[in-house]
Amino acid sequence: MAVQEARQSTHGGHGGGCVCGGCPSGAREGHRRAVAAFLAKRDGLATGEGLPSAVAHSTGASRQWVSDELTQSAREVADRSREAGEVWLRHLWRGTLLALWGGVVVLALVQAFTAIGTGWTLARTAGLVAALITAVLLTAAARVHRARGGLLAPLIGEDNRLSTSRTVAASWVLLAVFAVLVLAVELAGASKPADRDALIAGLELARGAGVLTVLALTCAVAVLLRRMVGARVLKQTLQKVRADRPRAADLLTDDSGRGNFGDIQYVLVSSVAVVFAAVRLARRPEQLPDLPWGLALLVVVSAATYVAGKFAEGGRPVVLSVVRAREAGDLDGPIRTGDDIEIRGAGFVPPGAHTPDRLARMVVRIGTVHVHVPLVPVPGGFANPTDSVLTVPVPVEVEPGEVEVQVVTAAGVETNSHRIDVTD
Repeated sequence: MAVQEARQSTHGGHGGGCVCGGCPSGAREGHRRAVAAFLAKRDGLATGEGLPSAVAHSTGASRQWVSDELTQSAREVADRSREAGEVWLRHLWRGTLLALWGGVVVLALVQAFTAIGTGWTLARTAGLVAALITAVLLTAAARVHRARGGLLAPLIGEDNRLSTSRTVAASWVLLAVFAVLVLAVELAGASKPADRDALIAGLELARGAGVLTVLALTCAVAVLLRRMVGARVLKQTLQKVRADRPRAADLLTDDSGRGNFGDIQYVLVSSVAVVFAAVRLARRPEQLPDLPWGLALLVVVSAATYVAGKFAEGGRPVVLSVVRAREAGDLDGPIRTGDDIEIRGAGFVPPGAHTPDRLARMVVRIGTVHVHVPLVPVPGGFANPTDSVLTVPVPVEVEPGEVEVQVVTAAGVETNSHRIDVTD
């Protein structure tokens, strides 16, 4: 019933894009109901509930029926998840603007409080004007990209996840633009030639060499990684699965959601360096932030570690062996049509592909026959498929003799071929 309600809500009066709290036809509520229905069905089928008597007598038939039912429900969940993700992105841009202008207000309050006793200066005015100019430009850009998350649009990678390298590079670009705007406003407001000469001298390479070096490095890392990841995906040495929507945790985790050392240290070191540079700019607004070479070298080492970690990730899935699956009480023997085979290897489930709809997309090619890997539910998850073992039946359409076995993962990557002998 819950699945039917989720399906009916797609055609409700509000449409699938409705975001009204608990509205039954809302995208978020529809996704929640679809997930609840799938989990209930999976756990029920894992214990044998709801299995038709017509297929209960056959292990193969019941397994196939269960897999088809779960696959259909998983596709419903995936559709609702993608719909909810698109709605979330369309409404996120307003949140990014609130955060942006909230930062401008905080800066104005800090400027006002710190001016007590010391007086208002041209540098304080320049900081506020630079913040307003930056906020206006970013607001215009966010409005253009409001369907893709507003200010987050340039930070979202092709896999629909927040990119760590782009975020770090963007933070340095934003700091550099803000610093130059502060100097420009001060230069426009300076009345004495000596003050103008001092401001122009603040743009000299000797003053901002550290910041410019880090800025160039982080931007180069962002461009290099985009090219490297794209090339590895095309060469099938890296498996990438698209996420339903970007999350803040993407900055610190890998595609499977586990904390990643390379990402964490890169974000941490870069954040500390950006904060230090911002403090230096606040203390000496008449010049570019003079980032010490020791701190700049720390960012260089962190970036090199991050790039090396990204290059070491992934790897092509591989089939190591194929054996006949034997149940308790079954006799040993060769592989025959109708038997189950157990494919052992590594990398069958790419990072981020542990959702049921993506597990159901896995295919095993036995000779010229394509066999969809059946979903075998257990309470709380699935016993098949796994990252290292797949169990599939050998269809009767497979001709006896020597045939090749090959796995196609949810990311579309093919493994190596492994030969087996199939007898009558």
